[in-house]
Amino acid sequence: MKSIEIDRSKRLKDDPGKGHNRWHPDITPILEVDTGEEVSLETRDASDGQMNVNVTVDDFDGFAAKVGHPLTGPVYIKGAEPGDLLEIEYVDIIPQSYGWTRNRPGAGFLRDLFPDPFVAHWEMKDGWAKSKELPGVRIPNGSFMGTAGIAPSRTQLEAWTAREADLVRRGGIAFPPDAEDAVPEGSTAAEGLRTIPPRENCGNVDAKQLTTGSRLLIPVNVPGALYSAGDGHFAQGDSECCITAIEMGATAVVKFHLQKGEAARSNIIFPRFSHPGYFIAPEWAAPRNFIATMGMPIREDGTQEGEDLTLAARNALIQMIDLLQERGWTKEQAYVICSVAVDLKISNVVDLPNVTVSAFLPEDIFQG
Repeated sequence: MKSIEIDRSKRLKDDPGKGHNRWHPDITPILEVDTGEEVSLETRDASDGQMNVNVTVDDFDGFAAKVGHPLTGPVYIKGAEPGDLLEIEYVDIIPQSYGWTRNRPGAGFLRDLFPDPFVAHWEMKDGWAKSKELPGVRIPNGSFMGTAGIAPSRTQLEAWTAREADLVRRGGIAFPPDAEDAVPEGSTAAEGLRTIPPRENCGNVDAKQLTTGSRLLIPVNVPGALYSAGDGHFAQGDSECCITAIEMGATAVVKFHLQKGEAARSNIIFPRFSHPGYFIAPEWAAPRNFIATMGMPIREDGTQEGEDLTLAARNALIQMIDLLQERGWTKEQAYVICSVAVDLKISNVVDLPNVTVSAFLPEDIFQG
């Protein structure tokens, strides 16, 4: 089996030729493979190795801020051409034994309500993650790659940079190209797209259903596709609300398949993914034993909004955090539990004005 092996005791910048942390079509591939060939990719965690079991919230200010997410690759897939649909089959995703979840002030979905930092360290063993910071909680293995994608074309690079800059001008949030902490250095550092948001080339979608056995399909933009992966997650709730899951280094074993011309023929623009079975054990995928809170687009002062799923999701999460606090958890512990285990689901988008989002908590995590 071909592989890319890394030295996880080193930061990405100190392990040259193994990866990158920006998206750019000119990043040189480091491995070339045939379709159908199994490939093993060792990956770093999203913090580029800055987190470890001894880190406290007092250490956060000293972290390099723009290193996420270190990706292993690119891998050149022989025969891949623009207009093809690349299918990535996840043969196996092997977690490391240490993981972490942290709330970073100024980030996350409820950043206005959580100004203080918090960290939970996890030990992964025998298919479960447990943390001293969350006693009595155990989270089942649902390992997947939070960030995985292929290179954009030069045209896409320029168009996506422009549209995100336009969003910032209109008062929105986006992160423009920035050479600080970029790997590799040079023109790709100055022009490369940050890996924070997902885009049409996939990237940081954080879709927890992309577990072992799943298939990710992405429209090819450049010759060879140039696939990279990183940002492993042992488990995550659908929303990753505090901005991190159970973050870890992982080894992804993948196969590549090509659907020649399919993206162009069917006008496929955004990624797709599938799984032939359950992405996790059925009792956790559903889950079988849960409690859920609801949120609707009604502001704290009673103002009625319409068709605002973001506000509905916010209210569902706030209600879930309140529920967990009623059970004895601190506000920060509750936020982390939501980020790693609670699933946000759209219950309706048609019963105006109160579109509804529900937050599902699997009760069986409290058996640790």
